Amino acid sequence: MNIPLLIDAVVRQTTILIAQLSTAGGLRAPLSHVANQVFLDLVTELEGQGLGRKVIADMFGLALRSYQQKVQRLSESTTERGQSLWEVVLGYVQQQGVVSRGEVLTRFARDGEADVRSILADLVGSGFVYKTGRGEATLHRAAAQEEVGRALAAQDRVADAAFVWVAVYRSGPLEQKQLLERLRIEPEALDRALERLLAEGRIQRELHDGRTVYRAESCFIAGTESEGWEAALFDHYQAVVGAMCAKLAALRPPGTGPSRIGGSTFSFDVWPGHPHAERALSLLERTRAQLSQLWDELHAYNQHAQRPIEYQRITFYFGQNVTTESAAQADAETTA
Repeated sequence: MNIPLLIDAVVRQTTILIAQLSTAGGLRAPLSHVANQVFLDLVTELEGQGLGRKVIADMFGLALRSYQQKVQRLSESTTERGQSLWEVVLGYVQQQGVVSRGEVLTRFARDGEADVRSILADLVGSGFVYKTGRGEATLHRAAAQEEVGRALAAQDRVADAAFVWVAVYRSGPLEQKQLLERLRIEPEALDRALERLLAEGRIQRELHDGRTVYRAESCFIAGTESEGWEAALFDHYQAVVGAMCAKLAALRPPGTGPSRIGGSTFSFDVWPGHPHAERALSLLERTRAQLSQLWDELHAYNQHAQRPIEYQRITFYFGQNVTTESAAQADAETTA
């Protein structure tokens, strides 16, 4: 088995996903903490598998003392976060009161004109900044800070609640301190999310052995919803990784052993006029409809059934992507 090659490939794909997330919607999310957080999270998982510090240090190519110093230094600074360009541009417009597009581009000339223009457009589209005029003479004015604060807080509350809902459903019952550890969310934000989910009936609060825990019988975030998509995306990614880890834990290569755990990937080449094109293109829609019907039936039954202490949870993940390929390019790659 070429495990290092597999690890390199997985890391590469993960960085592609992070890069897409960090620029979603025209934003430029801060990434200064990512490398350090990856190191700390990886250390935590390795320790959870029973590996000692000396072994982990050797896996990272570090002397034990250097490893311990690095863990301590990074653990003390995990709460530090840099500001994104999006936040800095918004802050600049707020400070200036009214500022022209040209002045903004000049102020952030080192950050790239395309990025700054994209951020200005996103700020206007999001209602954080108002504009009037045309071209470089376009004037920008920031919305009142209390308005921005309310808008940002509302967005954060929706995302926080969605993430908490997914965590409670996937890993519950969980205590509040366990949710804080898993999500690394501010205690006040967690309190708001829990109260919102309780009020909406999405989670339940119970007392088990003197401990207050939270659980959820179901979790459903529609793919058409514009809010909470972050948690839905994470839940899908978590399902894929969970199935892979279960396969690896059984010491069987993916694609072998019982077919109840694992996954398969199929690619279909079609073109206009292809007799099977529509069948292939509609796979996502048909599968989602079938699963939605099955989910409704199971959910209706489970609401009135006596759930045993131990039961199986079946997590089924699926997805579809459509890209445009070039036959000439494929032929060139084949003959190269």
